[in-house]
Amino acid sequence: MSSSPAAPDDAVRACVEERRAAFLDDLVEWLRIPSVSADPSHADDLARSAAWLADKLAGTGFPVAEVWETPGAPAVFAEWPSDDPGAPTVLVYGHHDVQPAVIADGWHSDPFAPEERDGRLYARGAADDKGQVFMHTLGVRAHLAATGRSAPAVNLKLLVEGEEESGSPHFPDLVRKTADRLRCDVAIVSDTGMWSAETPTVCTGMRGLTDCQIDLYGPDQDIHSGSFGGAVPNPAAEAARLVARLHDENHRVALPGFYDGVVELSEEERQLFAELPFDEETWLRTAHSHAVSGESGYTTLERIWARPTAEVNGIGGGYQGPGGKTVIPSSAQLKLSFRLVAGQDAEKVQQSVREWVSQSLPDGIRHEITFWGATRPCLTPLGHPALRAVVRSMERAFGKRVRFTREGGSGPAADLQDALEVPVLFLGISVPSDGWHSPNEKVELELLTKGAEAAACLWSDLAENWRPEPEGAV
Repeated sequence: MSSSPAAPDDAVRACVEERRAAFLDDLVEWLRIPSVSADPSHADDLARSAAWLADKLAGTGFPVAEVWETPGAPAVFAEWPSDDPGAPTVLVYGHHDVQPAVIADGWHSDPFAPEERDGRLYARGAADDKGQVFMHTLGVRAHLAATGRSAPAVNLKLLVEGEEESGSPHFPDLVRKTADRLRCDVAIVSDTGMWSAETPTVCTGMRGLTDCQIDLYGPDQDIHSGSFGGAVPNPAAEAARLVARLHDENHRVALPGFYDGVVELSEEERQLFAELPFDEETWLRTAHSHAVSGESGYTTLERIWARPTAEVNGIGGGYQGPGGKTVIPSSAQLKLSFRLVAGQDAEKVQQSVREWVSQSLPDGIRHEITFWGATRPCLTPLGHPALRAVVRSMERAFGKRVRFTREGGSGPAADLQDALEVPVLFLGISVPSDGWHSPNEKVELELLTKGAEAAACLWSDLAENWRPEPEGAV
């Protein structure tokens, strides 16, 4: 896909600038609420955060703004129907919970007392994800003011969950149970970022994830390595053998059937990745590593964005104290994680792991495998008309060509894709220096307002240029 930057929308920009100060005052107020989902002592703060957002969405003009209770933290749902009966329906996803933060972690100021310094707003949640959620209130107001409409050009819905930073344990059930209310033509995830402020980008996909623990058991207790060594199987040695067999000499995952169905990178995508201003030495410093490694035949960006992986997250067993202790340990453990790409099925991968372990272990080694769930991968084709609308809107806001990335990590976007059976797109303005999950998290205020401009333009673009096929159409 290639495009040239569209002219900035002056009317939208003027509306955003006019409302910018009030918008930031509100955002600062929201950021003061320590909605930390990982800490049960913040349950009241999560409830307060959800209620605050629902109230502000109602004040923005959403005729429906509700707090949805879950077995964990509450979510917020809002809806604003278009007055155009043929308008597409868009669901925007984000989250209002944040990572834990205390000033002793290395913050230069109280993480829940937002401070503006040098065009940046510092606070926990400024970028991840309250800032990127709240920019949609500014965006829809600018959209209405610039177009003279009383309702958005699209049927606009928001779903803002409260447990994303804790793994979204109740989100899949919530989406399935409320699928009729959430029904849409496309989902927009605003919990993402760009390559840099100078190189605006749109993400087109995220990898999936499944991870597990493998427990190996040999003797019923630790036994003397002199009296019994060499004559009975050693679970720690077998754990090491499993790890050694996990990849072949080309760093490809050696599990049978692991690559079945993998959607390969197109030449266009490889070229688009290659156009990004990637510097391997800088990347290695960010990774706190000293050399690149991975599947042969692929670049570093291709490996972390578009190829499946198997990683050893932990390995242990036997004596770990000071000095020696000459035993054959009774048990050993492995923790493995598998990042999945489009075309892979997590359940099939899990079954492949189970069969591979069973077939690899000798008699006398018992094993148990525990999987901790799975997140499916999601991928939007480059030619999708809704993706083209996102790109055009970003280009109108930034005044320059927008390029493409994927995310190497995983998130709940695939739950929306699977339950609602719609494409998932990404609209985010955060940059790597924003420090998600780190001390001194911040958001660039100029980029935040550009994100609002992009959202304002997007609703008009989707309405004008994309009409989804009616359900049941051939």
